Amino acid sequence: MAVLTNVDLLRRVSIFSELTEHQMAQLADSVTKQRLKRGELIVEQGKKSNALFIILSGKARVVMTDRRAREVILDVIGPGDYVGEISLIDGKTHSANVQAESVCDVLVLGRAQFHHCLQENHSMANSVIKGLAQRLRKADEKISSLALMDVYGRVAQALIEAAHVAGENHLLIREKITRQDIAKRVGASREMVSRVMRDFEEQGFIKTNEDGSVSLTERRATTR
Repeated sequence: MAVLTNVDLLRRVSIFSELTEHQMAQLADSVTKQRLKRGELIVEQGKKSNALFIILSGKARVVMTDRRAREVILDVIGPGDYVGEISLIDGKTHSANVQAESVCDVLVLGRAQFHHCLQENHSMANSVIKGLAQRLRKADEKISSLALMDVYGRVAQALIEAAHVAGENHLLIREKITRQDIAKRVGASREMVSRVMRDFEEQGFIKTNEDGSVSLTERRATTR
């Protein structure tokens, strides 16, 4: 099996897709690779890392923690996603933890090279702006769901977001998702989430399969 070069890996990341061959080669010489174990922090809330982190493999969760150690899961990210750009742009500390959910391989690009790329390539700057806009839209949706939906609606939405299409009006959550994780995503207690999940199961909206995956019907699961 051929070993992928840094250039090969960078071509898989959307914000670098329109760099010239020369720019890509320069960038490839500026990145380093890191492997993080499950549970390790990629970036830490309240601190600066002065680098852009690009996920090559594995998954990580974006988690915000308050002073009482309560957590809210804002997002789950994977290969091709990147974190740390907001802190690089505004010079402030990270607003959330990004923690490896599994073993993660990442590329690390330092602050100076990141800013050099933005100045030299307008397409990359536009890609970063689009990425920030997408995150803002996600944040707006999160705020809206917390403010306007009841717990049933928020849990249904979280299940749908974690699922993949497996047929007409049928979604499947392949990876195990705990009640505690759902609670952290929707801003509710684990006990309340367990009650909602039991109601969904009794009404046939969701079903836990023998292999641990969860099936749900999208149209019905969005109603109480």
